[in-house]
Amino acid sequence: MSGWLKALSRTREVLRGVTRFVLGGRALDGATLEELEMALIRADVAPRLVAGWVEELRRPGSVTDPAVRLEELLRRQIPERPAYSWPDRQPTVILIPGVNGSGKTTTAAKLAWQIRQAGKVPLLAAGDTFRAAGTDQLRIWAGRAGCEIVSGKQGSDPAAVAFDAVQAAVARRCDVVLIDTAGRMHTKTHLMDELRKVQRAIAKAMPGAPHEAWIVLDAMLGHNAVVQARMFQECIGLTGAVISKLDGSSKAGFVVTIEAELKIPVLFAGLGEGLEDLEPFNSGEFIRALLAPPG
Repeated sequence: MSGWLKALSRTREVLRGVTRFVLGGRALDGATLEELEMALIRADVAPRLVAGWVEELRRPGSVTDPAVRLEELLRRQIPERPAYSWPDRQPTVILIPGVNGSGKTTTAAKLAWQIRQAGKVPLLAAGDTFRAAGTDQLRIWAGRAGCEIVSGKQGSDPAAVAFDAVQAAVARRCDVVLIDTAGRMHTKTHLMDELRKVQRAIAKAMPGAPHEAWIVLDAMLGHNAVVQARMFQECIGLTGAVISKLDGSSKAGFVVTIEAELKIPVLFAGLGEGLEDLEPFNSGEFIRALLAPPG
């Protein structure tokens, strides 16, 4: 619990009005509800969701304990689920998209480390062929995670790298292949088309793959991360999300929107910078840490 408390400390500061009044036993009058509404919106919970919660809390006789009721409303939106379990299919192919600077490369390496801790063999694919630094960065992180890497020359076709990586994973009997991709702005049509090309190349190398598509979202972007997720969802379909930099964000409420409105399960969250600081997402701990008093 302590890791989540520390990671969400900045968001709790934004929610200070909630924890001070609503969770402190103050009556839910009109002024308190308005303060609750604004605090949740400042934390980047979607306004539509917040409005629905406030209406429920406003109904006569609907609230016995405001703290318990608010926690119930959050749990309804992001229910608890078992931690992601790495499947026995060999190999499982996971495509990792996202925008520039979201933390895809470091997240891919942290996932590789998680896979190794589970006793399985990962393989990393350096699909960001536009930046030499991108491949170099992944190679460094792969070394830290104790994971092999497949890469191509700078400027080579990223779809070809993805194809080769899947074939290599089959030949080497790897359990999971993680395909890092170039950061691309979700508003650039030609870049999103290229991502579809990578997806098709993976399917040619292994029918039915990629088995997963996990977007990496920078928690510090708040609502903008929701916009990104929606665009990538429409482009390639997403089966999960990994939240990076959660420890530096004051806008962690957007996680509720990702789960509730986009129906994309949040699977992992970055609570620090080390390899071991990527943790399976636990909605119960997230909610408790979100609503805990500041300090």
